Amino acid sequence: MTVTVAEPPVRLKADLITLDERFALVARGDDYLERLYDGGRWLEGPVYSPAWRCLLFSDIPNDRMLRWDEVSGQVTVFRQPAGYANGHTLDGQGRLISCEQGNRRVTRTEFDGSITVLVSHLDGRRLNSPNDVVVKRDGSIWFTDPPYGITSNYEGHAAEQELDGCHVYRISPDGDLTVVADDFVRPNGLAFSLDESQLYVVDTPQRHIRRFDVKDDGRLAGGEVFAPCEAGVFDGIRLDAAGRIWAATHEGVHCFDPDGTLIGKLLIPDVVSNLCFGGPKRNRLFITATTSVYSWLLTTDGAPPPYDHG
Repeated sequence: MTVTVAEPPVRLKADLITLDERFALVARGDDYLERLYDGGRWLEGPVYSPAWRCLLFSDIPNDRMLRWDEVSGQVTVFRQPAGYANGHTLDGQGRLISCEQGNRRVTRTEFDGSITVLVSHLDGRRLNSPNDVVVKRDGSIWFTDPPYGITSNYEGHAAEQELDGCHVYRISPDGDLTVVADDFVRPNGLAFSLDESQLYVVDTPQRHIRRFDVKDDGRLAGGEVFAPCEAGVFDGIRLDAAGRIWAATHEGVHCFDPDGTLIGKLLIPDVVSNLCFGGPKRNRLFITATTSVYSWLLTTDGAPPPYDHG
């Protein structure tokens, strides 16, 4: 296993832009960022595992998943090849759920390390290249399926698209796959509201986040534009414990109040791809940005994960 020797994190001044006084309530943590790792090609899909006390993330063009150890600070190869994995999350039991762009499937890593394929086809046709994923507390798994892993060999395997579009999907607790939204150009990051009554979904080429109402039977309704992007495009999104939406953009991380107001920005010297909350108190924001992983300790916690029902 390849090991990167742990070095002290590189500290960078936290470049904060406060657009609304509400941002000051969450931006009173460290006045610096920590660069934890700088050796990827295009990093994506961070997920924090409290059981392992580590951050897992994807280095897509290098077809590997990396593991940053919270105790030692070392970065090791977690899995290679990794199916050109992109987004990850944890299910209600703390198992790793992964979107494998290259293998065009969504998988679950079991406690013994074996991999279970959850879905790979719809009506006999291969998925495009699953991108990002979230889990609802009822056990259903929701993911987006743009074609980034099949448009070239850079982030997967060049291939023909077999489906008639790029959709948002739901895997029921029984394993049934259904399309829940079919009017996207290229859906990307997604996240549930705190009470799971709404689903936020990024449409990257459209440069906005949409918001849907989630029905009891798993169907979606609505889908109005929640927020436009004013710096390149949106990618991954996550919520904090107050329901604020944190979004990856080309200039850094944008923070939106639940009413849709852009209240503040954390500028990053690289294009940001994705983010997640982690650490023992979930108040550490982990950020994947081009070749690097950053973290910022702030004064809000991330939204409770699906395995935390408290």
